[in-house]
Amino acid sequence: MAYDEKLAGRVRLLLKGRKGISEKRMFGGLAFMLGDRMCCGVLKEDFVARIGPEAYESALDEPHVRPMDFTGRPIKGYVYVGPESTRNDRSLKAWIDRSIAFTVSLAKKPARKTR
Repeated sequence: MAYDEKLAGRVRLLLKGRKGISEKRMFGGLAFMLGDRMCCGVLKEDFVARIGPEAYESALDEPHVRPMDFTGRPIKGYVYVGPESTRNDRSLKAWIDRSIAFTVSLAKKPARKTR
């Protein structure tokens, strides 16, 4: 099992109706994309939140949150949120909303040049 299907289903329901959301298998889990950028995801039993570098350190002070480090090096701006902090829809939605807010704040990527 690469990711918790039940958690992924809950994320899908909370994202239902939001424009620009798609799913993509990434890093052995499931990423939820907003446009062409990852905003959150599910890896094993953890929720992956993209919260940005400014919110990173303070997020690590929250219960059951740890650095995202599937490569052996933490990826600043992304955190794993353990199941204890996403048990109810209210807490999961709060993490989803934080992830979306950060992703929306990013400047649009420039169009890729074609050859």
